[in-house]
Amino acid sequence: MARNRKQLSQINVVPMIDVMLVLLVIFMVTAPFINPAQVELPSVGRTSQTPAQPLEVIIRESGEYLLRNRAAGGEEMRVAKSALASEIAALHRALPEQPVVIAADKNVRYEEVMDTMTLLQREHITRIGLLARPAP
Repeated sequence: MARNRKQLSQINVVPMIDVMLVLLVIFMVTAPFINPAQVELPSVGRTSQTPAQPLEVIIRESGEYLLRNRAAGGEEMRVAKSALASEIAALHRALPEQPVVIAADKNVRYEEVMDTMTLLQREHITRIGLLARPAP
């Protein structure tokens, strides 16, 4: 008569608990010796230079492009989209550190704004920003 033997399968967790307790003791002992990282924040002071007045590219909902040079009086001049890159490049050569900001009407397609940014980047203008009105 043959007996059916069942294999007993059990997981022994005692060695794992021993390892975890050793790690816990190591972390508890070494934790007081670790210095917390101190972040050195930059200080704000007065600057001797006034910030450069931006060159504004205004995009109207009607598709009209306007250019306003705040450094030269701030008058708006109408520019065709095809001539926009050459006009900005000429102004940028005169003042290479002058930032360029894009101010678009709320209903202008985002694609138009991205196309304008691409035009500016092709002219190697790196200081590009978006002008927005804060919410009331």
